[in-house]
Amino acid sequence: MLLTHADCHLVLIDIQEKLLPAMAGSAGVLANAVKLATAARHFGVPITISEQYPKGIGHTVPELLEAAGPQAAVFEKLEFSCARNAALRERAAAISRAGRRQMILCGIEAHVCVLQSAVGFADQGHGVAVVTDAISSRAPASKDTALARLARSVIMPVTSEMVLFEWLERAGSADFKALLGLIK
Repeated sequence: MLLTHADCHLVLIDIQEKLLPAMAGSAGVLANAVKLATAARHFGVPITISEQYPKGIGHTVPELLEAAGPQAAVFEKLEFSCARNAALRERAAAISRAGRRQMILCGIEAHVCVLQSAVGFADQGHGVAVVTDAISSRAPASKDTALARLARSVIMPVTSEMVLFEWLERAGSADFKALLGLIK
């Protein structure tokens, strides 16, 4: 199944000030998450941001908040899985009822909050894709294990460029010209 911007909901999981620097490849994760948030904002794709215990781990990194824009909904949580948090679960359900049935997930840590959220939302009937170049863990082996586990489920692995090009659909359009800088 190809992804369309009209059918998607972007979920940015726990990309927070005190947590991000401890992640393997953190600069790439942030850069790809910012690209996704920028494109989502351009296309009007709903953006949901989760923050795991922000009192201790800090809030979402400023660059990502800026890219997501003021329309993004930010939720604090203590649950590792976004799908177990009542407010996040209700937001996902409302967006799905409005016709956006595909969730695009990225964030940290891959083997904890991203994995549990992906499996949880899939179990709740959402279509879920995890952006493999926009997730990380402190240890690369943890990310690798999470991806292996997700591969044996109904979760679709994608890259940030796959999402962008599928949302764009064609070259030469005004959207393509507006977002070309994200791809170069």
